[in-house]
Amino acid sequence: MDEFPLSAQFTVLAVLLVCSAFFSMSETAMMASNRIRLRHLAQEGHGGARLAVALLGKTDQLLGVILLGNTLVNAIAAMLTGHIALQVFGREKWALEAGALFVTFCLLVFSEITPKVAGATYPDWLAVRIGYVLTPLLRVAYPVVWLVNLFVQPLLSLLHLQPKPGHESSRLSAEELRSVVLESGHFIPQQHRSILLNLFELEQLTVADIMTPRGEIESVDIAAPIEDIKVQLATSFHTRVAVFENDPANIVGVLHQRRLLAEAFAGEIDHATLRERMSEPYFIPAATPIYTQLQFFRENRQRMGLVVDEYGEIEGLVTLEDIIEELVGKFTTRQSDFGGSLSWNDDGVALADGAASLRELNRLLDLEFPVDGPRTLNGLIVEHLQDIPEVGVGLRVAGVPMEIVQTQDRKIKMVRLHRPAGE
Repeated sequence: MDEFPLSAQFTVLAVLLVCSAFFSMSETAMMASNRIRLRHLAQEGHGGARLAVALLGKTDQLLGVILLGNTLVNAIAAMLTGHIALQVFGREKWALEAGALFVTFCLLVFSEITPKVAGATYPDWLAVRIGYVLTPLLRVAYPVVWLVNLFVQPLLSLLHLQPKPGHESSRLSAEELRSVVLESGHFIPQQHRSILLNLFELEQLTVADIMTPRGEIESVDIAAPIEDIKVQLATSFHTRVAVFENDPANIVGVLHQRRLLAEAFAGEIDHATLRERMSEPYFIPAATPIYTQLQFFRENRQRMGLVVDEYGEIEGLVTLEDIIEELVGKFTTRQSDFGGSLSWNDDGVALADGAASLRELNRLLDLEFPVDGPRTLNGLIVEHLQDIPEVGVGLRVAGVPMEIVQTQDRKIKMVRLHRPAGE
């Protein structure tokens, strides 16, 4: 090597440092790349993505060719640096030490830290391009990589670190997927992101969490005078109305008002007609998951069901629209709905309906009301006081100061909430 001029040796050393930087960057970029995105690009016909996916499917071979190249290049660079140091400084004792320090510095700065940071910063952009270089390199170096892996595999087995089949594929848990959706603000519109997040929340909900409480169910008494029933049906906001006989807990059927149109125009509505047009009530256990109930609605061609507890007592009513609203947001007008606009004012006060869902209040006001008992603010207050409070009564539940503003028919209509201290 003495016949090579010193400038040529420095040029070769620079090339070796660049090659080492490439291998270091390749290792970081390939391992940090988004495999889901690469598979998507590969399915769309991107050649570089296909090569990257194929390489990531054989992690042992991929790392083998990268580390083989990196180790070989670094070893040659170290020997060349020692030779250059001897040429420049002669046979001085400190010449080799100086050369070792120099090559270590160069490798650390130019071939390790800088390229690895670049690879970690732009992994997806680099991965689809690096594949064009690593794939032919792997083909050329395959015999050596295969030989090295003959020793690697038994060692991994001995240490109980043998990779499992399919380890190269990314499997995300529900919470990890939820985090991905939360961090996708620049790619998914807010409305679509809200729907996806609602899907994750539905996994934990039952029909009891979204039902209309029994006290708010609009129903008619089949035993009442027919004129009273007609007035009630004429002013109803719903197409389906629960029908009871004498006792509101004794639901005998569900009346679809559109089925009464012909009789209504002919003026022939009577008790017999109502009983004839009624359908059998559909009962749902309170602990039924929402996803399961959605499937039941489809299989049984139902749109409304009565929620019952383990003793068969009616707790409330749930409709297909209630489930859809949990996905896409409120689109109906109920007394208890506040359209997602409830918030603290400048004084830290919010005026909430007593029939408001505790889950909605927790979400909109960032509170921590318990949701394993009563479902509404009215139920929570009554359970806490063991009585129907009068207007002006103040109390604190779950750290939230509140004041009763309005009551009606033994129910709390409006409550003034105060932001908890320290928030």
